[in-house]
Amino acid sequence: MDQTPADIPGRPRSIGGEAGEEPSRILNARQSAIASGSALIAAELRRAILDEVYAAGEKLPTERELARLYRVSRGTVRTALHRLEERQMVVRRIGSGTFAAHRPGVDGGEIAEITSPLELIEVRMAIEPHATQLAVANATARDLERLAEALEHLERSGGDTEHFTRWDVEFHQRLAECSHNPLLAWIYHRINEVRSHAQWHAMKDKILTVERIAEYNQQHRALYEALRSRQIESAVRTITEHLEKARRDLLGADNG
Repeated sequence: MDQTPADIPGRPRSIGGEAGEEPSRILNARQSAIASGSALIAAELRRAILDEVYAAGEKLPTERELARLYRVSRGTVRTALHRLEERQMVVRRIGSGTFAAHRPGVDGGEIAEITSPLELIEVRMAIEPHATQLAVANATARDLERLAEALEHLERSGGDTEHFTRWDVEFHQRLAECSHNPLLAWIYHRINEVRSHAQWHAMKDKILTVERIAEYNQQHRALYEALRSRQIESAVRTITEHLEKARRDLLGADNG
């Protein structure tokens, strides 16, 4: 007698409904069993892994069990599993079996939700000094013009925290783009998405006094001048001091 999916070791019985009820994707595959080849089997198993029918590290049914389920040869199943292995969806261990390897990622919205302003500064401290070093070496005249434009807006902020925040984000994004490293600029864009989240908005009114905005802008001006004169050491030192000050101000707000 053929095994149902609920009988196959490693498959949660609750998936697809009540215990013993087949998921529709498996049922559909069985109904077209004669026509199903390795590509279809690989697609069905991939979807089951993405849907966490098989969680990361969980063992899949054996080749024999899958061949019986899909009514194909074990060679066809083996080819399907090889396709999944090439995509790093499964890991095959001789003598042990095949295991799901995919771990679901965390989307940007969730990352923004769980990242604190202090954690954000720590990431910036890991990235921006090197981005600044690249910017000194690679910035074009047009890049410096765009950076100067953002700086002018920053210096007109006064006590307007919304205006300052908008152009602070823009200044640092343009700084990353001065590196002419597209991946680094893309990463910094993701950082700025986190900066736009509610946790930062809740903190900025505590941090951004008129005096601090003026101090931050003095550092922005010094950073721009170091880039314009191609002084790598001065630029890296300034961005590091800038981020360290932001970190201290965050800690002070947390303790206040």
